[in-house]
Amino acid sequence: MKIVLTGGGSGGHFYPLIAVAQRIREIAQKEHLLDPELIYMAPNEYDRDVLFEQGITFVYAPAGKQRNYRSIKNFFDKFKTAWGIFQTTIRLFFIFPDVIFSKGGYVSVPVLFAARLFGIPVIIHESDSVPGRANAWAARFAKRIAISYPEAGEAFKKITDTRNKKATIALTGNPVRKELLTPAESGAREFLDIEAGLPIIAVFGGSQGAQTINEAIIEALPELLPLAYVIHQTGKDHFEIVKESAKTVIEGNEFKERYKPFAYLNVLAIRMIAGVADIIISRAGSNAIFEIATWGTPSLIVPIPEDVSRDQRSNAFAYARHGGALVIEQANLTPHLIVSEITRLLNDPEERKRMKEAAKAFARPDAAEKIAREVLDLALEHEK
Repeated sequence: MKIVLTGGGSGGHFYPLIAVAQRIREIAQKEHLLDPELIYMAPNEYDRDVLFEQGITFVYAPAGKQRNYRSIKNFFDKFKTAWGIFQTTIRLFFIFPDVIFSKGGYVSVPVLFAARLFGIPVIIHESDSVPGRANAWAARFAKRIAISYPEAGEAFKKITDTRNKKATIALTGNPVRKELLTPAESGAREFLDIEAGLPIIAVFGGSQGAQTINEAIIEALPELLPLAYVIHQTGKDHFEIVKESAKTVIEGNEFKERYKPFAYLNVLAIRMIAGVADIIISRAGSNAIFEIATWGTPSLIVPIPEDVSRDQRSNAFAYARHGGALVIEQANLTPHLIVSEITRLLNDPEERKRMKEAAKAFARPDAAEKIAREVLDLALEHEK
């Protein structure tokens, strides 16, 4: 049994693929199926170590990117996509998998084009509340369409009602890697060098657009540190600048040891922070939102503006409508507002409890397993 995984260009596409791959292997082992051959087709490996750990073979499949803004690169990348389709069609012919699971994105287009040409069954998953262009196109011929937000279902239904009436649409949530599903409280305070009794604010700046959040947090530190510890993931590219800026801002502050900056947090560190954080501040990528929801942590979500990312704002408000988070638009992100909202939440345990319950209700920790089972069912059906 051969299963091709595609989609990428960001962790938001790549890591849900890994979550589903983990479950595929678990189900196959549990049900005594032949160990499936998993293949990841994309322009690059994205995370070579993870692919190796999961036993996934990488096959090069070039693709051109179509940006959301005007750029001469969009013109030249059309030729890159055409060349990618030609190369990928040849490679996919010799692989000829039983099913393809796609997370969308420009990376998936050549693989999905070849799949349609050969009649290979396709399952797509949409992480965002508004379908991306690649998935909106693939919905015309996909066998199964999995979605993270109910709002996406309406858009896909319009497509399938006219172009692909045999497709089924299911609300699954966003796949989260198995190791991130369960927070780890044990040893967290020792690892972070944090004393018991004080609240903990976790800030996940990430990489894209992290500078705005980082700057606001640094300016807010003099008022935040008397209230709580601040664990701050800055992103590797920003770490030294943030560290030096924070040092200047809180020099002489009696609570300066409560600020804990990190360039990068591995999976275990993230689990530990998830186990002790009282409030999380984060961007609005679907991976981040569904991980936070799974942990049941109240959060302040700061979406990247729509002119940079068309998905994050709609994701943030879709999640906030369920009650698990508050949204702060980047244009309104000031140190004063951050301090005000955090102070209000820390002083209102009932509100935090309500947000925690709403987050848990929104989370769908079985998303990866549901999708993996459909992938295997389609693969077995195709084999016959």
